[in-house]
Amino acid sequence: MKVILLKDVKNIGKKGDVKDVADGYGKNYLIKNGFAVIANNSNMNDNINKKVAQNYHKEQEYLRAQEKAKQIEGKEIIVKIKCGENGKIFGAVTSKEIAEGFKAINLEVDKRKIELKEPIKFAGNYNLRVKLYEGVYAKFTVKVVAQ
Repeated sequence: MKVILLKDVKNIGKKGDVKDVADGYGKNYLIKNGFAVIANNSNMNDNINKKVAQNYHKEQEYLRAQEKAKQIEGKEIIVKIKCGENGKIFGAVTSKEIAEGFKAINLEVDKRKIELKEPIKFAGNYNLRVKLYEGVYAKFTVKVVAQ
């Protein structure tokens, strides 16, 4: 029996895959529990249309990420923070403060996408990058200055 998976099923396949399974397993488990539908012509056409739409949306997201990367690339974000002697910061500069620095120059960046291995604890310039999409990165500079 051929079925189209509606959800990921362990040891069978991923959502949208067309699989050949035993009749009993297909009818009594996969279809009954909503994990799959029978792979008839109508359902196969629906599955193909969904995959085409999904690929289109992924491509559009990728293109938007590339445009945003061009806007971010090479920018300098200035973060003003209280510092003690020798440029040591009271606390630390985290991705949250850097994301707020992007807002100051009218760019929206998710703080979770900023690649910061550890919080910044000293004033100075730091080269960082942000992951906008799978395989799309933008490099920028953070300048931490004493307030």
